[in-house]
Amino acid sequence: MKKMSIDPARILLVEDDPNLGYVLQENLELKGYDVTRCADGEEGLEIYLKERFDLCLIDVMLPKKDGFTLAKDIRKTGQEVPIIFLTAKSLKEDRIEGFKVGGDDYVVKPFSMEELGLRIRAVLKRSTKSVPEMGEAENFSIGQYVFDYKRQTLGIGEKAVKLTSKEAELLRLLCLHRNEVMEREVALRLIWGEDNYFNARSMDVFITKLRKYLGEDSSIEIKNVHGQGFRLLVK
Repeated sequence: MKKMSIDPARILLVEDDPNLGYVLQENLELKGYDVTRCADGEEGLEIYLKERFDLCLIDVMLPKKDGFTLAKDIRKTGQEVPIIFLTAKSLKEDRIEGFKVGGDDYVVKPFSMEELGLRIRAVLKRSTKSVPEMGEAENFSIGQYVFDYKRQTLGIGEKAVKLTSKEAELLRLLCLHRNEVMEREVALRLIWGEDNYFNARSMDVFITKLRKYLGEDSSIEIKNVHGQGFRLLVK
């Protein structure tokens, strides 16, 4: 497995929706970033002034202090930290306002995690900050199995099965949360992009398939955690 950057990019995430905020933080941390999350503009500014960040990810519609005002206050410090705005608005006027107050990019909700990740990497590259590689955590040992995430293969002995993209993404997430609960909502948003009934049923089908693929090693179990999600256990 590759080692993560010793000095990962630090991101200040200011998002008042607790569910979206948690999913964004989880996703970015899995990619190797160091994320500090807060829920309103005043708290965001307070934390920013106390610590050092390489990028700010700011929702426009925030309580206490809106995202544009927060960005103006950040710019008043004289620091050129990159800022990406998150918003449900797609009006041209709002985009212009975002750039006027010093924003570097503007992402309209709903967005995919892949799109956001690419935008963050592009902005950080422009600011010459090194970013973690997308290929982090590509190889896993699961009991007697070897899982190659990049090649999407799961092998035991001389046998190997080729996984679909979603199977590989789901198994990787389980591996990263080994012996811990992988929350259903987080998995749905990270892999399917949305937490709804149909995607949840689809994920259940993929979990069943993964259990079958891993069935030759009795020490491995993907356990349902009622009301929460799943846990990959290796005895």
